[in-house]
Amino acid sequence: MAKVESFPGMPQAAGKLLSLLNNPKVSVNEIEELLRYDPGLTANVLKLANSAYFGLSSKIGSVKQAVILLGSRKLIQLVLASCVHGVMEKPVPGYDLPPGELWRHSVAVAVTAEALVRELKISGVDIIFTAALLHDVGKLALGEFIKDEMEKIQEAVADGLSFEMAEQNVLGTHHAEVGELILKNWFLPSEILNAVKSHHTPDAVEAPHNLTDIVHVADVLSLMIGIGMGSEGLQYQLSDAAIDRLGLESFQLEMIASQTLQWVSELSDALQEAGVK
Repeated sequence: MAKVESFPGMPQAAGKLLSLLNNPKVSVNEIEELLRYDPGLTANVLKLANSAYFGLSSKIGSVKQAVILLGSRKLIQLVLASCVHGVMEKPVPGYDLPPGELWRHSVAVAVTAEALVRELKISGVDIIFTAALLHDVGKLALGEFIKDEMEKIQEAVADGLSFEMAEQNVLGTHHAEVGELILKNWFLPSEILNAVKSHHTPDAVEAPHNLTDIVHVADVLSLMIGIGMGSEGLQYQLSDAAIDRLGLESFQLEMIASQTLQWVSELSDALQEAGVK
């Protein structure tokens, strides 16, 4: 809990901006007003907006122009990506994730989740990128404890438990639950907290939700193509019930999985090109 409490907070401007995600009537002026007091964050966002990832023909010189050309939802995603990139680039020894691998996995899950939303034409999940990008943030706080208890955890996995349940049995908590606690301190919407907490157990929630199901599917797909496996390996299986609830067909999963590597590479290159730290 001390580790959770001392975890880096989100910049104030970014936190307030993310709180506007569920407001379809958010204005350009409101976004400008929030970002004007954080010039470093504004600079990073404009660098990203001007990167080759978006391929815009004209250069973006202001937040207002970025909103007009990219849309408020995409701009808010850029704010989030620029805020958490530096934290999530770090190695996570307990999970055997080298520098940058947790970030690559998080980006993979985020772009895969968005692709699932487009493919299934699901509405009302504008916060999906945020929930997916942050789904494993708890690993950053739990990593050192996992490292100390890895032998016991691996024994529990060998006995048939999922990695998450092995964490729970040995440590008394698991990375998804710790992630929820961190993001609660960031004052993110409850839908995001629920999706992060239950991304490995979408069938255990009282009221299944598209957001949780999509993050779950995107996470497992990303692991299946080898992004972010670490010490967990392929301990997680796709929930058949979640697949059914979403109405997903196997050819859709295969198509999206085949494109994920390219999307991850493009967004990662954009961040590197923009010099976001």
